[in-house]
Amino acid sequence: MQLTPETVAEEYEWVQERDDAVVPVINETRAHLGDQFGVDVDTLTAAEYTAAIDDVFADGDRAVNVAALVRLLRDLDVEGDYPGFVVDELLGRELAAMIAGEQPLRLLAEATFHVADVRTHGDDTETAGADDLDAALAAGVQTRVPGWPWQQEESPFTVE
Repeated sequence: MQLTPETVAEEYEWVQERDDAVVPVINETRAHLGDQFGVDVDTLTAAEYTAAIDDVFADGDRAVNVAALVRLLRDLDVEGDYPGFVVDELLGRELAAMIAGEQPLRLLAEATFHVADVRTHGDDTETAGADDLDAALAAGVQTRVPGWPWQQEESPFTVE
């Protein structure tokens, strides 16, 4: 795989155009997790999704790595799927973390990837990595974008 500024721009455009598929997964995941933790979580709009992707790709060092993971997952297919299960999960979890940002958001996105992954199902015409890609985009963006009650207030652990 060759990554150039042009291929990074192509992957950026492709990810931006996934809003119709990814935003519903984000909102389903947020609703499910909100129920699990007994909190109300804001839903995301397509505009908030695309703004988050803009921010991710505005950092060139992050953008090239995100683009590489996106491209790998878009093309990843394994005969019978199961033998490739570990690699698509690994790549998806890493993509979610990379999109989310630094710790602790990075770790939260990795955990959330698995929740989103069980909510995405590719069809028989897609590659094995396709549903993991949508789950990773959903988990990373949903973690990155505020909307959780704990994100609304300053941490009680801040040392002054």
